[in-house]
Amino acid sequence: MPKTKLENFIFTVIMAFIMVYALICYNIALNIGGMQDRIFLMAFGELKIMWPVAIFLEIFVMERPVLFLTKRIITPDMPFIWILLIRCSLTVCLMCPAMSFVATILFKDSSRAGFISVWLQTAAMNFPMALAWQIFFGGPLGRLCFRLLFRRGEGKKFSA
Repeated sequence: MPKTKLENFIFTVIMAFIMVYALICYNIALNIGGMQDRIFLMAFGELKIMWPVAIFLEIFVMERPVLFLTKRIITPDMPFIWILLIRCSLTVCLMCPAMSFVATILFKDSSRAGFISVWLQTAAMNFPMALAWQIFFGGPLGRLCFRLLFRRGEGKKFSA
């Protein structure tokens, strides 16, 4: 996993893309009543706004609180649980409401129901998808992409 600030930045860029793109597709599908092939292209319109926002939020706002909370719960000498907790649970717990807040400001009509209601509903709808996507698909895919970019002989832990 990332060992330098540059590697951390690249890892954040990769993970932000994977997570933001998937959640944009999910939200568009919710808005139009179901998944359709055209959604994959439609998502790029919002991606150019939300991807940089996610990178900024992760690096400058959320990274320290996530590390602080993780260190309070578990020590870094348990790598699997450390990765699961830091990259999955706590990052999603902080980033999902923050990104839902930004999406509500930029893309939702909250004039009838009220901003707070629309934001809370958006976050509540996004959270299960974000957590499941991060744990089962996005997280492993992001770590694989990162390992392919920064090979350090980590793949030779087991010998046949």
